[in-house]
Amino acid sequence: MGDLSANGMHVTGLYGRSWESDSHRLAQTHTRQHAIMHSKEQISHDEYQKSADWLKSQTHHRPQVAIICGSGLGVLADVLKCQDSFSYADIPGFPQSTVQGHAGRLVFGELKGKTCVCMQGRFHMYEGHSLCKTTFPVRVFKLLGVETLIVTNAAGSLADGLRPGDIMIIKDHINFPGLMGFNPLNGPNDDKFGPRFPAMSGCYDKGLRSLALEIAKQMGVANLTQEGVYAMVGGPTFESIAEARLLHRLGVDAVGMSTAPEVVIATHCGLKVFGLSLITNKVVKSYEDTESVDHEGVLEVGRQRSHTLQQLVTELVARMEINNNIDSITNNTL
Repeated sequence: MGDLSANGMHVTGLYGRSWESDSHRLAQTHTRQHAIMHSKEQISHDEYQKSADWLKSQTHHRPQVAIICGSGLGVLADVLKCQDSFSYADIPGFPQSTVQGHAGRLVFGELKGKTCVCMQGRFHMYEGHSLCKTTFPVRVFKLLGVETLIVTNAAGSLADGLRPGDIMIIKDHINFPGLMGFNPLNGPNDDKFGPRFPAMSGCYDKGLRSLALEIAKQMGVANLTQEGVYAMVGGPTFESIAEARLLHRLGVDAVGMSTAPEVVIATHCGLKVFGLSLITNKVVKSYEDTESVDHEGVLEVGRQRSHTLQQLVTELVARMEINNNIDSITNNTL
């Protein structure tokens, strides 16, 4: 096909190099613009401190453990005793959660002798929040005295051995937005929180993972529980079949739209991290498959497995001994 001209723009043809090069440059520019947007907003240490100080003035609880609840998993906060709860809208600096299944409350309370704070609803890139805002609570937790972060999420299964209703203990992650330059640590480093170049190898604590597997065995749900690799994608679309096949070939066991940025920030400021994914659906990897996923189905699986997750997390918290940021496993039994 010969050269074409439209509105003063030169195109060499349907398969021509100029069209391909221009499209490539446009995609690169688009990616850079989004990366700049996510790194441009900087939150000062004083702003994190302001939120922490406000919370300290509103509750007597001084949490050692923080729990971030994924889609449909906000019921984890129901096990806390002597609760104080605050709407995100009332907390200085906190963004707002806009997703169904995320209540938008911060709940403080006691759990098996440990003081905890629970996020009923998290923040996502796809809601339009910058990564500084999606991870804002984690640094506030650090300033409140939290030593261990438990992150939960609803995820789609790519591994053949993971079925809806199963629990995957996260042993590692692939942070696809991070690999594209969307990292919550972009911009000037805050040395008060952590180093410029934190290592992410081993960010999911091995001792806590082993303890969780032992608890699952004692609960009689070992057949529903296994370790795996989680991948974060940007969302809000669920994966195409080609994308699902790519992730599977890369060794991803489950995929979701959250968690990795919070873990990056937690690791940066020295928190121990335990993560689990509730498998809510099988990701479609075949063009012959007529099934599809929707958010309501994700929430329904969360409701069905809420009791099991509550018991697992409760026992995990009960059996971690926290002292100067060192967790040792006690000999408690179920």
